[in-house]
Amino acid sequence: MSKKAVALCGAAALAFGMNGCAATYEGSGTKDAASAEQLAQHQDDQWDAPVEQKRSQAEGTYNDGVYTGEALGVGGPVRVTLLVQGNRITCLETTQEGETQSVGGYEAIRDGKYAELIEAAQGSDIDVVAGATLTTKAVSETVDEALEQASATTPANEAGVK
Repeated sequence: MSKKAVALCGAAALAFGMNGCAATYEGSGTKDAASAEQLAQHQDDQWDAPVEQKRSQAEGTYNDGVYTGEALGVGGPVRVTLLVQGNRITCLETTQEGETQSVGGYEAIRDGKYAELIEAAQGSDIDVVAGATLTTKAVSETVDEALEQASATTPANEAGVK
């Protein structure tokens, strides 16, 4: 067999073998990237899920007013400000300092997901946000702290101080 024939057969085998390595999704470089891109396009947005209302009123008896709680999150303090009216809790504000951007807790605070969860639970018994277990724990602690201030049985509230 001549060198030319061997080279031609080798080139043909290489070209035929490379046919299966082409990208299967426009704009991607690999099949794995294509799968990830396709999956991302078809997954539901976790922030769009409706929050079920668990209770219509908070358990316990609370004085009307605005109360703020604070706890340490992953990267800094997390604060929750609650409005209590007629034993009904409304979350006025959730803030954070130092939580990791583009991670569950930061996004849930920014997008108001924690506020929805607090109002649905009418207390601190909130569902854990995916990727934000420690931030969710901190938010729950802030709600407990704020509700402790609002509690009708605390000495400060018995004296009329908020």
